This record gives sequence, structure tokens and C-alpha cells, in this order.
Amino acid sequence: MSDNTHHLSEFHWLIEMVQTIEVGIVVLDRNYNIKLWNGFMENHSGVSPNILKDQNLFQHFADLDTEWLKKKMESVFLLKNRAFISWEQRPFVFCFKNYRPITGRAAHMYQNVTLQPLVSLTGEVSHISMIIYDVTDIAMNKLQLNNVNQTLEHLSQTDELTQLNNRRHWQHCMEREYERFSRYNTASSLVMLDIDHFKSINDRFGHQIGDVVIQRVAHMLSQSLRETDCAGRYGGEEFAVVLANTNSKDAISFTERLRKRVEQVEFMADDDVFRVTVSFGICDLNDDIKDSISWLSFADKALYRAKLNGRNRSVIYRDISGDEKLH
Repeated sequence: MSDNTHHLSEFHWLIEMVQTIEVGIVVLDRNYNIKLWNGFMENHSGVSPNILKDQNLFQHFADLDTEWLKKKMESVFLLKNRAFISWEQRPFVFCFKNYRPITGRAAHMYQNVTLQPLVSLTGEVSHISMIIYDVTDIAMNKLQLNNVNQTLEHLSQTDELTQLNNRRHWQHCMEREYERFSRYNTASSLVMLDIDHFKSINDRFGHQIGDVVIQRVAHMLSQSLRETDCAGRYGGEEFAVVLANTNSKDAISFTERLRKRVEQVEFMADDDVFRVTVSFGICDLNDDIKDSISWLSFADKALYRAKLNGRNRSVIYRDISGDEKLH
């Protein structure tokens, strides 16, 4: 076999491999004209390489993010270094449909892409290749795992009955807010609230109705919150709220709106109609509060005083000159 025949045979094998390999290969010149469009790209795009030969990539595929992708490619031309595009940065470069049977729920093919400089004999980068990997299975598995982990994390932080934060996670939020105050001296208020005469509701109507009352109050509380607030079920019929960037004056406006809203709601138990009320204790942070435990204790004392003063009211805790005072 002559050398020319041998070289032609190797070239044939190379072309055959490029056309049948299970990755996409695209070669572009310096003007982004298509010089190679392999079988993978033809199968998934539905466009023949005969049509695309010497056509501009961005003119033919208008759905490509031209500005972003050209910046990536220009860095490859100028720096002569490879560039990588992960599906986690951008799910796909080419919007190809997904045909994998295992991950059929994915609407499109997730892709990893490598941009490779192709150096000429003169040492210049005259062309670049795009290598497109179908990583749909990997991406979907990771996304599903992330969803499972997020669900488990949510369940570990959430009170089942009320869908508010559970006590452990709420206390973590409170401690984090106290640390923020210690660093930046930002205003923040802690609110403790309790459903009045709740034991008599359970005794009269049963625990199932009692749970309904807790859920309704929790729902009204949740609807009253801002994104920066953190509310949780502290225990039984007692709730707690951290109001970020909120002084006691604004906190009592919050509690009074909620208090009035709760007392207007009617509950049904068989043929009985009844209403409930809620008491609130408020403590805003100041330099005399030395830790989050004290902050919680003072808010709880304010709540206790609200109960003593007749319930269905809001009370603010004050600590002046070492003497505990409640207003």
C-alpha cells in the first residue's frame, strides 16, 4: 500500500469517526462560518451539513445567544485557550429536543460544551471547534437529587400542622438576627403571641377543632409577614416572629393589625360559632440585651403581662436602669 493510499485510509477513518461519534462537533472559521457539522449535530438539529457548509452560524441559528457566545469564542481565538460551558451555568447552547428514554421528562437536551482552538501551521488560531456533550441524564439526576434534598431540608425546618418554621429553625433565625444586631446595630423586634383560652377551646370542641384554630391563626400570621420576617410555631398554640429592621413602635402596629384581624374571624364547630383572640408580647433590641436568650425571655415576659392585663392586647417590654418595666 502506498503512503498516499495509507493516508487516505486514515483520513477516511477519521471522517467516519467524527460523523458517528456520540458528541456534537462543529468547526468554525474566524468569521464564524461553519466548516464541519457532524452527524450528531445533523440528527439533533435536523439540518444537513450540505446546507450549512460555509454558512454563518449565528445567521442560520437565530436562537443562539449571539453576544454571549461570541464573547466566549473571541477569548478562545485571542488567548488560544480552551473554554468550557457547563449545563449548570447555562442548560444548553443549542436548543435541541431531548429524546433520551430515561429522562424523557426533560424538554430539552442539557449540554456541556468545550470550545477548542485549532492552530494553523503558522501558529495562528484560524478555526475553533465546538464539542457538544449530551449530559441530560447527569443533569436530570442531579436536579432531582437537589429537589429531594430541598424537600427534606424544608421538612426538617417546617412545623407540619402550621407550615411555619418549627421551633428549632425559628430559634436559629432569631439567633442570626441577634448576631446581625450585634455587628451592625440594626433595629429588630421579637414578637411572642399566644391564642387566648386555648385549653377551653380544646376541652369544649376537641383537639381537631383546636388544630383548625391553630392553622387559621398561623395562616393569618403568615399572610402578614414580609419576606425578611421569620415566623415559627414555638409550641402548642404559641407562635414567635422575628421582625427585621423593625422597632417596637412599628412592631406594635404589626401586632395590632393581626390582633384585630384574628378577633373578627368566626370558627364553626357543629352548630356552634365562636371566635378567638390573641395576646402579644414585644421586645425590640437594644444594647442592654446581652444575648438572644435574654431577648426571648423579655418578649415572653411581655406576653405574660398581656395575659395578666386581660388578654387580647399587645404589650411592649422595656428594661430601663436595670429595673424591668412593662408598658
